[in-house]
Amino acid sequence: MRYLTFGHRSGLRVSEYGLGTANFGTGWGAGAEPDEARRVFDRFAEAGGTFLDTADSYQFGESEELTGKFVAADRDHFVLATKFSLGSASRPSVSRTGNSRKTMVASVEAGLRRLGTDYIDLLWVHFPDGLTPMEEILRGLDDLVSSGKIHHVGLSNFPAWRVSRAVTLADWKNWAPVVGVQNEYSLVERTAERELLPMAEGLGLGAALWSPLGGGLLTGKYRHSAEGRLSDLGKVIHTESTGQKTAVVDAVLAVAEETGATPAQVSVAWVRERAARSTTALVPIIGPRGLTQLDSYLDALDLRLTPEQYARLSDVSDVPLGVPHEANALTLDAVRGGAADRVTAPAAPVA
Repeated sequence: MRYLTFGHRSGLRVSEYGLGTANFGTGWGAGAEPDEARRVFDRFAEAGGTFLDTADSYQFGESEELTGKFVAADRDHFVLATKFSLGSASRPSVSRTGNSRKTMVASVEAGLRRLGTDYIDLLWVHFPDGLTPMEEILRGLDDLVSSGKIHHVGLSNFPAWRVSRAVTLADWKNWAPVVGVQNEYSLVERTAERELLPMAEGLGLGAALWSPLGGGLLTGKYRHSAEGRLSDLGKVIHTESTGQKTAVVDAVLAVAEETGATPAQVSVAWVRERAARSTTALVPIIGPRGLTQLDSYLDALDLRLTPEQYARLSDVSDVPLGVPHEANALTLDAVRGGAADRVTAPAAPVA
């Protein structure tokens, strides 16, 4: 069974399979027709999927409308997440975007109508606007939780220092707690390991990880064609712009040949292996355009990388941690009295 639930300060909890999310916004909306989206949803539900992630800005509200129709027959069975910040209008407006209380309430009210539901299980603040204080964001979210219109709150694409402050403020003020973060993460984008993922582990937050295929780069398809996000969206993608990214794609293709799996399955399997080594839930967000892509994602649940394969992929995709982490690593033995090798570190990073 594949499921996702939420708990106070415990983050997003998933089953051992870890593939609990289907993004019916940027996924099928970029190329699939509504009928195909319905087939994808039905197949996902049949496979035990319950967590659906969308946003008011995806296809200018159409994603929420279709998702609402899909879950209408059994709404309480699904965990429904949506986001606000960018608005649903085709032309941005300063009065309908951002994270102010006004925008937040208006976005939730409109989202509830489009989704055809009385409540949203998880509301993400999609992007920081650089203007709205965290106190205003959290108080607005707390009011929405108290009213029953949303159940849980999370921060998407926020820097770690702001998330940490939000968690602290919510605890101090006894407001609705921040239960999770959402950010990009894949074999070609691992910089979340510098701050975001250690923070999530240290504070007990779940992490929903978008673009586990690096915008399609890790499938290897862009070596033969530009078809996909590269041509359809022109954003949220990676290219072989560095020697390391080329080496990562080479390694993924090599492991795929060894295992008989597809490069996409290898890439998702690596994220799941990384999640298995985490003290909190790390959930990849998938965005299938059609049944073939969805079945490929689901098959990744049965792929187990060997320790050598996992290490090979991890080594080739490793990123420098930068300041202050690299200096701290050099002084770790000294600050532990010259006996770091005899110290058993805590499972979760110390917050």
